[in-house]
Amino acid sequence: MSGDLDLKKYSGLANEEKMALRLIVASQVIDFSNGNAIAPGAEEVLGSPSPALHIERSNRVTKAVIPVAGLGTRLLPATKTIPKEIMPLVDRPLIQYAIDEARAAGIKEFIFVTSRGKGALEDYFDQAHELEASLKKAGKTELLEIVRSTNMESGAIAIIRQQKALGLGHAIWCARRLITDDPFAVLLPDDVIIGDPPCLQQMIEAYQETGGCMVATMAVPADEISSYGVLDVAEDIGAIVRVRGLVEKPRDNAPSNLAVIGRYILAPTVMNNLNKLKQGSGGEVHLTGAIADEIAEGRNVYGLRFRGQRFDCGSKAGFIRASIALALEREELRYALEDFLQDRVALRSGA
Repeated sequence: MSGDLDLKKYSGLANEEKMALRLIVASQVIDFSNGNAIAPGAEEVLGSPSPALHIERSNRVTKAVIPVAGLGTRLLPATKTIPKEIMPLVDRPLIQYAIDEARAAGIKEFIFVTSRGKGALEDYFDQAHELEASLKKAGKTELLEIVRSTNMESGAIAIIRQQKALGLGHAIWCARRLITDDPFAVLLPDDVIIGDPPCLQQMIEAYQETGGCMVATMAVPADEISSYGVLDVAEDIGAIVRVRGLVEKPRDNAPSNLAVIGRYILAPTVMNNLNKLKQGSGGEVHLTGAIADEIAEGRNVYGLRFRGQRFDCGSKAGFIRASIALALEREELRYALEDFLQDRVALRSGA
């Protein structure tokens, strides 16, 4: 990569000048085909690569794919006419929690992979002119600000249709034409994660150190492990694990108890793997398979044990647990809800 660049003549530059040079000639001194590797001879002249350069050129994550095409069958009959993603947890729809988490992590562009019957989800992020005018006229400024905070600026959201239900990998593949040469995030709204900082922000901070691909992971009980993609761990580095392989929903002999949870940071090369549309169990295209292909091709994959509490809001029990947990976080709801829950527990204990 550096063959056309005479690096030797720059060896006498001051550190500030070298920093500027790195930014100008990044495409020549960084071998992007090999992650963040410095081309031969570049580091000798320019010094160690700048972290800022890595973030700017290869580790900056500003785009997210959010699959929302599912039918929400575990929440029927409510989801017969209402998209699962706009069902409320306390007073905010499920999708809003994913959007807020992504925004807090620096995501600027959102790609929704939808299906038929999701019009209400799309409308939710539009500006409600009549409602805002009514709130403004009534002097309800606090409510007005809450409503306005849900609006998305023009161009921030792209809508892609998944016309066949062929799995998570296929849903991500549907967004292929909107993914360029930069890494991107994937958030599954069913997984609501309460964390400080938010889960995706934790991942991006770790990803800036590791590169490659990264998945959120947590330990799950042995009797639940068959419901998840599972990590085969090559190296355990505290909160981060380097992954040797991934197994989708193992029936027995799971390689670990570390399950893949619905947050990902993916290299654009994952799209090349998904282009094969290789079908796995159930005839679906599995995202875990495409990530495993990254490992087979010599690229690194990591798991991050995030700090926070995760709720599976695709299930009725998980949805209710999340609603209670989030309500208890709200000062104006906490005390009344605690009293109610204590009364219910006492009533059941006395039964």
